[in-house]
Parts: sequence; C-alpha cells; structure tokens
Amino acid sequence: MSKDTNANTNPKVDAFLGRAKNWQKEFGALREIALASNLTEDLKWGQPCYTLENANIVLIHGFKEYCAFLFFKGALLKDPNNILVQQTENVQAARQIRFTSVQQIEKMKTTLKAYIREAIAIEKSGLTVEFKKTDEFAVPEEFQRQLDETPGLKDAFEALTPGRQRGYLLHFSSAKQSKTREARIEKCIPMIFDGLGLND
Repeated sequence: MSKDTNANTNPKVDAFLGRAKNWQKEFGALREIALASNLTEDLKWGQPCYTLENANIVLIHGFKEYCAFLFFKGALLKDPNNILVQQTENVQAARQIRFTSVQQIEKMKTTLKAYIREAIAIEKSGLTVEFKKTDEFAVPEEFQRQLDETPGLKDAFEALTPGRQRGYLLHFSSAKQSKTREARIEKCIPMIFDGLGLND
C-alpha cells in the first residue's frame, strides 16, 4: 500500500482485518481500491465502510461463499458490466459486487474504481432511491386476520414508523409456510403493542 493511502486508514479496520479468518487477502485488496477513491474509512455494523462527508458509499463484507462490495445506493448505478447483485427481492437500494478470489478483484480493479466514482457522483448529486411505500407491501393473510380480530392491534401497528411496519411485513411474508408465518406473528404481537420494531 502506498504511503498516501496509508494516511487514510482507520485503526478499527486494521483490527478487523487482523481478526478476519476468511477473505483476509480479498478484504485487503478491496480496502486498497476503496481508499484510492479518497473516501473516509470507518467501521460500521462491524464491517469496513467508506463514506463521503458521513454518507455511506460502499461497505466491504464477507459471507461463507463470497465476499463483496456493497453499494448503499447501488440501485442507482448504471451497471454497464452487469455485475451488481440484489441480495433478495426485498432489498430496495443496496447492491453487491461479489468476489471469490484476490485474482478476480485485481482483474476488476479499474471497473470497481469506476463504480465507486459513479457512486460518489450519485451521492454528491443528492439523488435518492425511491422506496416502495409501506402500503405497497403485501400483508400476509395470517397477519390481516390478527389485525381484524385482535383488539387494538391495527391501531398499534399503524402507530409504528413506516420502516418498522415494513420490517414486520417482510419478516412475516418471508416465511414459506403458513404455520411459520403464524408463529412469527404471535411472537411479534407484544412488540407491536409496545411500539417496538423487529430489531429494537
């Protein structure tokens, strides 16, 4: 790593890389690419994160099968190389570029720098991702039944922030079986009455 990129490194990320069991070389290569873009390095959600004036641009994270660059407003990137991945259909803004080797990262270096430059330009322009509104999310019938039958539940649910409402709807509908959906709903009803979100 050259001297000037070294000045931008964050000791918390040094520690993270020192502890990383998997993808250590890959993380190092991705870090170098991110730092070359003059972004501020931080550790957020336990992962190396690169920001522009406190706005999140790109995050490095590792999974079992791959490691990735996660672009926070990836949905707005043009993606001429068709390499961005939407993790699940419910992820609205973020997109990943996935890697399984250092060689792959080295080969894509120029492309990755171009994607980061575009992500920075998007951030500077003030563009935002249009999120689906809560009422555009499907309400599973098991939850609709509870809303209709449980006194006060509808009011309690409607009093939650839109983000919390979406969190619950996605959590309930992601269960494939009706029995699982019912169990999830039962478990969450007290939290909804307490005005809490899924992760509060």
